[in-house]
Amino acid sequence: MKTILIVDDEPKLTEVISSYLKKEGFQTAEAENGKRALELINSLSVDLVVLDLMLPDMNGEEVCKIIRQESDVPVLMLTAKVKEEDRINGLYVGADDYMVKPFSPRELVMRIKTVLRRTEGSQLLAEKISYNNGQLVIDAGEQEVFVHDKKVSLTPNEYKTLLVFARHPKRPFSREELVEKVLGYDFEGSTRTIDQHVKNLRQKIEKDPKAPQYIQTVFGVGYKFAGGSNV
Repeated sequence: MKTILIVDDEPKLTEVISSYLKKEGFQTAEAENGKRALELINSLSVDLVVLDLMLPDMNGEEVCKIIRQESDVPVLMLTAKVKEEDRINGLYVGADDYMVKPFSPRELVMRIKTVLRRTEGSQLLAEKISYNNGQLVIDAGEQEVFVHDKKVSLTPNEYKTLLVFARHPKRPFSREELVEKVLGYDFEGSTRTIDQHVKNLRQKIEKDPKAPQYIQTVFGVGYKFAGGSNV
């Protein structure tokens, strides 16, 4: 049974979300502020975090940044901000999905299930594969990525994006294809979401993100993975 941590300072909303999740077979834990949320993430086995941006002690983006320093647990943000740039910023700090308030609890449950599906079971054909004489290593068994022998922290969607590229080296992918493979065919957001995931990946795995050797732009198409493997 998977555990969903609900981080929100509105007790009635937390109660409603928890009720819907329990009906679908999930366990829930609740935190009314960022500090308590971080304590529970460190003490419980949490499978996904539903994180409100407006918390009494710190904003949700700050909480998400701290989570990402220690964990790759999926994060779904709840926000009253409707501007695309605000949502893109949430993805930049490590969120895997977002919903704008007010929202349907049934849709929230569906989105949680979708995030969990797409962040599970991601595998390479090889258990471990390295690129450029070990400069980049993807350990599919442990779902970890290393750059120059140092582990890098990727969000579930960043890891999934990297795996899609690694499974199909040299093949150009359109943004629409990547949205479907990484975020799911039912994702209704902008294809700019993929651009943000690629930007984040380049910052984390490339020596020079402005002149990437792994994830390269294919003008007029999208992106391709150009790393040479030596399994």
